[in-house]
Amino acid sequence: MIGAFLNWLEHTLGKGPSPDGQSWSEALLGSLNFWSLLEGTHLIALMLFAGTIMVVDLRLLGVTFRKTKVSTISDAILPLTIYSFVFVVLTGTGLLFAKPIYYYHNVQFLVKMVFLALALLNIVVFHGRVQATQGSWDADETPPKAARMSAAASLVLWTLVIICGRFIPYNWYDCGKPQPDFINWVQQCKTSEKGEENMAGQRFDAQMWKAQP
Repeated sequence: MIGAFLNWLEHTLGKGPSPDGQSWSEALLGSLNFWSLLEGTHLIALMLFAGTIMVVDLRLLGVTFRKTKVSTISDAILPLTIYSFVFVVLTGTGLLFAKPIYYYHNVQFLVKMVFLALALLNIVVFHGRVQATQGSWDADETPPKAARMSAAASLVLWTLVIICGRFIPYNWYDCGKPQPDFINWVQQCKTSEKGEENMAGQRFDAQMWKAQP
């Protein structure tokens, strides 16, 4: 069902009656300049977002700006964090719209989404629980353990999100190539356009398993 929706999204949505017509997704991916602009904007916004997050996290860890209140740094940087995150989401959605089937069957993208969900959950926990007591440690050079743990988790998770995102363009685990069963299962290669092939050379082409010559 998901595969059918993504196939419609990539190949049918917005497509005109002409046999040579393109869907909106195909037109976006094939655009001469807009695709590059979208990708470049996503990367620049991501760098700004990650940079602002890092400044606050390092202060929470007691590594930098130890004489400055946490709230002073956070209040000054928060607008940049929010604006850059909005651009990251908007441009990331555009990139996903251009190749939804590819991303759905890409293990690097799927792992990135897991780390992204954990990073967002960490933000919710920090603002909902840890920050509730900030008034008592705001000016401390070394914040309490809970704040430091949240900051460390933030640095690790956002770094992993960026690393996984950087690896997405590489075709190490593309469906249709010989690879471990676990990778094929995670990527749901059986339902992909390229099919599934295991390390023994057996291939699933949506109709049957067959041995490769």
